[in-house]
Amino acid sequence: MSPSGSRTGQLPALAVLAVAGLGVALAALVDWQLGSVVLGLSLLLGAGLRLTLPPASAGALVVRTRGLDAALLLAAGFALLVLANTIPPA
Repeated sequence: MSPSGSRTGQLPALAVLAVAGLGVALAALVDWQLGSVVLGLSLLLGAGLRLTLPPASAGALVVRTRGLDAALLLAAGFALLVLANTIPPA
């Protein structure tokens, strides 16, 4: 089995997924703005991991080229953070 297919090769993607799941849970159970911020931060975490880890260690975070993966994750993460912070609380 290749390193990217092993359990340790998927740890970065699992870390991003765990933080994203926490964000969804916070949004559903506590406060939608807090959950949205945590979800946006999980996307930024994914971008940071994709930029810094070699492809063999990034696991499921590798979809396209490093630059495109990171750019899309950064754009989505920053957009979510901006939206969560500009919409006034109810």
